[in-house]
Amino acid sequence: MEEKTLDNFFFKKRAQSVLVLSLLIVISYGSILITEFDVIKGLNSIPNAIIWGVTNFYPTRESLEKLPSILAKLQETILISIAAASVASVFAIVFAIFGSKTTKVNGILSTISRGIATLFRNIDVAAWAMILLFSFGQSSLTGYFALFFVSFGFLTRAFMETIDEIGVQAVEALTSTGANYTSVIIHSVIPSSIPQILSWVLFMIETNIRSATLVGILTGTGIGFSFDLFYKSLNYNAASLVVLTIIGIILTIEFISNYVRRVIL
Repeated sequence: MEEKTLDNFFFKKRAQSVLVLSLLIVISYGSILITEFDVIKGLNSIPNAIIWGVTNFYPTRESLEKLPSILAKLQETILISIAAASVASVFAIVFAIFGSKTTKVNGILSTISRGIATLFRNIDVAAWAMILLFSFGQSSLTGYFALFFVSFGFLTRAFMETIDEIGVQAVEALTSTGANYTSVIIHSVIPSSIPQILSWVLFMIETNIRSATLVGILTGTGIGFSFDLFYKSLNYNAASLVVLTIIGIILTIEFISNYVRRVIL
């Protein structure tokens, strides 16, 4: 009986796998037909792309002369990314406290907080940059606000889930002793959430540095502008140097943030 049950279980698993695979094949084939994508031509272009990258996209001695200006732009990008994530986290913690099921003041304020977080989180950073270009033009302020709005939406949602994980029991325990709402937040909610909150802020800084490259291309600022300028002027050697510096700083920031997470969590 038990063996028959196991056979039925594995049969259902295999059937589900075949069904999912068949569905993916149908969707892929349908997409190829709709977009008129030439699969053979696409596969044949891969070797040519690799050859072009190896022969053109690498730093040279002349491109290294531009390294100081590239590093200056990279520094600007890093500072904007950190500032956007840090300031957004302050606003996010307030909205998260009001929106969390554990610490909400009332249902209306909680719904408003969650709605604002959802709105800001689901608008892409590139869309924010394009919208803000009409108000602030091509400036660092445009890039800062684009990163700030996305960071605010993401962190608010992340902080809400972090606070909800604390559980109502800890809040009710303090409330039963006569502690008011402010005391519960200061002495229970924030201390319990702070390690995870810091982890989310570090993650957001990493994400902002990646997004800032695209934002810089759109707003004409930071390291993204340097890459766009070199690439459009066909100076691929300098453009490759920009890419390498971006990769280097992202790996460095990720290493630092992972180390900090291990310490605080």
